[in-house]
Amino acid sequence: MRVLIVKLSSLGDVVQTMPVVHDIRQAFPHAQIDWVVEEAFAPLVQKVVGVQRVLPIAQRRWRKSWFAAPTRRERAAFAKLLREQAYDAVIDFQGLVKSALVARSARLAPGGFRATYANASEACAYEWPVRHLLDRLLPMPRRIHAVARYRLLAAQALGYAVDGPHTYPLAPLVAASMAKAKAEVAADVAAGAHYGVVLAHGTTRADNEWPVGDWIALGQQLIAQGHTVELPQVGAVELARVQGIAQALGPQARVWPALSLAQVAQRMAASRGVVGVDSGLSHLAVALDLPHVQIFSQSRAWRAGPVGCAYQVAVGGDAAPSVPAVWAAWQAVGAAYAAAKGHAP
Repeated sequence: MRVLIVKLSSLGDVVQTMPVVHDIRQAFPHAQIDWVVEEAFAPLVQKVVGVQRVLPIAQRRWRKSWFAAPTRRERAAFAKLLREQAYDAVIDFQGLVKSALVARSARLAPGGFRATYANASEACAYEWPVRHLLDRLLPMPRRIHAVARYRLLAAQALGYAVDGPHTYPLAPLVAASMAKAKAEVAADVAAGAHYGVVLAHGTTRADNEWPVGDWIALGQQLIAQGHTVELPQVGAVELARVQGIAQALGPQARVWPALSLAQVAQRMAASRGVVGVDSGLSHLAVALDLPHVQIFSQSRAWRAGPVGCAYQVAVGGDAAPSVPAVWAAWQAVGAAYAAAKGHAP
């Protein structure tokens, strides 16, 4: 059986779809799984165990020059790539017109089908015209966690039961990344040492942000506990933010250079844990099985926060949490991680 996953973006949603690959391979060990994803996230999806072929798409970039000759050539090349294989099942996990059109363009094997959601779920993106674009529409509960929604869609489409907790199939990335990251920073830290605690402050949504002063106060407490503080960044706005945080914290704070997503994942995998806002990097921390505190400034934790792991917790809700609340959560996470793994993060 050959299955095509269509989940284009964003980073957090792509990461939270990954357990579907594990589920499908458990139900159908010989299934061949391909994945269409935005080009920026393709290197990460290539690390997912069980994904045979990643088909990068550049809709975000193409929109800026849709009718330009280079864009037309790239779109034609992608369409040719998409139709090279015939699929028994094409599943649109995004539920938007743009993703449904991609799913609709894929080539089906005899008896094949294209599936997506029959209805919206609370706090989940969905555009009703997809009901007229794809041929198998599967009902969803009104209120359901994002990971559970993705798993349920795949199970209903392919005819198996969702069984047990979700599993992120990135284990080899964790092991390889830890070794590589340690080697890469040999000049910066003691041989074999981990990175410190990553503060995943960046978000594309202003209502997800946590105040800079609170990041500084949290960083001071982490440093007092003996950690270094790791500050990823992308773009001028985030760079200015982390430079200000690092200046306030001193030499125990390290600003990361501009890195690819794969490089960020490598460094995160070697860290002692992550404190982050509701963002793609926070979801990546969960997938990498790291100690993690996820900060919510709106009531979305039930839909997107970490579940099923004592050392991965959400804090906050209708309003952003205080520094003491985040610190208490980090302390609890550390204790839970030590109990589970036999050592502190």
